[in-house]
Amino acid sequence: MNQSNVKPVEPLFEQDLEHVLEHTRSLWEEVRGKSIFITGGTGFFGMWLVESFLHINKRLSLGASICILTRNKEAYSSKAPHLVADPSLSLVEGDVRSFEFPRDKSYEFVIHAGTTSSAPVPPLEMFSTIIDGTRRVLDFALQHGTKKFLFVSSGAVYGRQPSQLTHVPEEFLGSPDVTRSTSAYGEGKRAGELLCTMMTEATSIECKLARCFAFVGPHLPLDAHFAIGNFIRDIMNGGQIRVGGDGTPHRSYLYAADLAVWLWTLLFIGHSGKCYNVGSETGMTISDIAHLVAKVKQPTAFVTIAEPTVPGSTPERYVPLTERARKEHGLRETIDLPDAVRRTISWHQQETRR
Repeated sequence: MNQSNVKPVEPLFEQDLEHVLEHTRSLWEEVRGKSIFITGGTGFFGMWLVESFLHINKRLSLGASICILTRNKEAYSSKAPHLVADPSLSLVEGDVRSFEFPRDKSYEFVIHAGTTSSAPVPPLEMFSTIIDGTRRVLDFALQHGTKKFLFVSSGAVYGRQPSQLTHVPEEFLGSPDVTRSTSAYGEGKRAGELLCTMMTEATSIECKLARCFAFVGPHLPLDAHFAIGNFIRDIMNGGQIRVGGDGTPHRSYLYAADLAVWLWTLLFIGHSGKCYNVGSETGMTISDIAHLVAKVKQPTAFVTIAEPTVPGSTPERYVPLTERARKEHGLRETIDLPDAVRRTISWHQQETRR
């Protein structure tokens, strides 16, 4: 990546950073003076985790530090100069599958959030990056005194959600179709979870598994395959919102500030060896989501549906049941979707005005 082509991003809203602090304040004492290592720190999840950590580290005077694995230190520095300027942040350059281990300190906490589903890479590379990368990061944790390890997995591990199952629980034993190369991401995440489980059984490292679904918020790419991001892009460009299919699939979106709360909570107090669904239970059709985005920004905007609904067809669903996280750790959606869309648009408008 050419450093000169990287545009600095806007900081997250103070309101959102304070939201993460407010809902995790009681969890941070064990991090005082300690170090966190994170992969995927340049992506959607990672940017939220890093910036919320730096904010909380200052507000609570923790004296903690965070190290980010990145493929390109110069590009990251150009992208997030407001983060790199913080002395409690350091960067390690390398591929998640083969990076050289920093030897300067121990890292009591590790978050493996590398390999996003939006990466435009061939299935074989996607699969190997997830599995070999997870193995490499687990080896790093084993050698650096890690006590708590969070693996950022995906709801894709369940494969196709049956249409009659409105919310998929952690106990659902479905799986991706291994005869399709498009299953590389979901099957890779399943294998990554197994690697973490074996590490938990063989060592004293507490591995927690976060099965993440769909999200919205600052840093969400508007030009990738995320439907709500595409709708926000359309409405910000002043045009009509276009739904690519028939609009009947059901999705749910958790705002990124809530996502950060959930991930930090699971890292610190999630039960070792357990998987937790992470996301919103408020399922809506893609068509309804498109109309909601229009209503938030421009109520008179026109929404077009590309394909007619097939009579008798059953709706596709991708909506989690989050009862486990709610009952065990009090985690819930606190920012509703209209407010989430409003904040996302506001942040992206700041980006475009610069």
